[in-house]
This record gives sequence, structure tokens and C-alpha cells, in this order.
Amino acid sequence: MAIAPPGVGCSPSAIALAAAQDAGAGHEPVWRCMDITTGDLRALPEPTHAVVTCRLVYRWIDDKAAFLDRVRHLLAPGGTFWVVTEIAGRRPAIDPLQGLGITPAQAEILTAGWSGIQTAAHDVLRCYTLRP
Repeated sequence: MAIAPPGVGCSPSAIALAAAQDAGAGHEPVWRCMDITTGDLRALPEPTHAVVTCRLVYRWIDDKAAFLDRVRHLLAPGGTFWVVTEIAGRRPAIDPLQGLGITPAQAEILTAGWSGIQTAAHDVLRCYTLRP
């Protein structure tokens, strides 16, 4: 039986929910609570993750280039980095949340250095599928 790579998340409640849903499946991953922007990646097997997701948090990451390097380190060959983020300027100017999105420069940092890039716009959000 192959050992599943660990599932990693920064929310203890999300980790608990994921682990509970996997219970009894016979090939459950080991769930770990870790912030991959600051956590020790040596605690994880090298690179074994088929998918890394980043949903509505990319905008808040201070050092985006370092974060993206860490994501690339975690991805297995052929893996996918899936990002959902708000895009600046997509909300009406009077909307108090109008400034929450990433700028074109931040989007460029996000997409630089990937061999495969697919995007889809959904209202104020954009989804990115990135492959090393």
C-alpha cells in the first residue's frame, strides 16, 4: 500500500474537518497544521504534493516571491498550484472592498516562472492553474 503524502493547512479547524472526512477511507493522508510561508518544510517529504491550493489569501502574503518558491518546492513533478484571488479594480469604485484585489504587478509575480498557466475570471475573482 502506498503511503499518502501529508495534507497541510494553516487552519486547525479545516485540518480537523478534512481528517474526519477521510476517516475509514483506508489511505488517509497524515494531516498537518502548518503555515507554509513560515513553517519548516523539512518536516514534509520532498516534493510530493500533486496539488497545492491558495484560496483568497495570496493578496495577504507579504513576500510573494518567497512564498511561490516554497510552493514550487512542495509540488511533485506534474503538480498543480491552484490560486483563487480577487483582482483589483473589479468592484465598483464606491464598494469599500474595492481595494482588496491583487494588482497587475502582483498577478505578474504570481504567474512568472510557470511552464503552464491557465486562468478563468469569475466576477471579482480570478482562478489560476499553474504548473511548474
